Amino acid sequence: MQFFGASEISPSPAAPTASGNNAHMMYIFNRNGVCLLYKEWNRPLKTLDSQQDHKLMFGLLFSLKSLTAKMDPTDADKGNLGVPQLPGQGCSFHSFRTNTYKLSFMESPSGVKIILVTHPRTGDLRESLKYIYNLYVEYVIKNPLYNPGSTIRCELFNTTLDQYVRSIS
Repeated sequence: MQFFGASEISPSPAAPTASGNNAHMMYIFNRNGVCLLYKEWNRPLKTLDSQQDHKLMFGLLFSLKSLTAKMDPTDADKGNLGVPQLPGQGCSFHSFRTNTYKLSFMESPSGVKIILVTHPRTGDLRESLKYIYNLYVEYVIKNPLYNPGSTIRCELFNTTLDQYVRSIS
C-alpha cells in the first residue's frame, strides 16, 4: 500500500533472521472475527495477551478495509465509513509495510481472512497466501472431524503450514 504518492522501493533480498525464517506471525480469522489459528515464528516482543492481540488485529483489518472502500475512486456509492462489506466488494488492500514488518492480507470469498506478518523486505505474498488458503481447504475444511468455526487443531495442516511458511523468503 502506498501513501502520498511515494514510489515503492523495489524489494531487496530478505534479510536473514536468527532462524532463517522471514515470517513473524500468522492469523486466520473466520468471517465473524473469530481467530481460528495463530502461529508465531519470530516474534521477539510480546506486549499483549492473545485475546487483546487478536481483537486488535481484526480491528485493524476491519478499519483498513473500510478505509480503502471509502477511498475507492471508481465507486460512486461508498456508504458509511465502518459499515461492513461483503468479501470481494469494493476496493481492498493486499499489504502494507512499516520499518519493522510487512503485513500481507488475503480474504477468501467465504470471508476467511489470512494475515501473514513478515520481515519488511519480503516480496509480494499474494500467491503464498492463496497457497496457504488451499492448504486450509484441503487439510481443515475437508476434514470430517473439523467443527467449522472452532480453533484449528489439525496436526497435518499445522506441520505442512509450518514447513511452507519457513520456506518463504
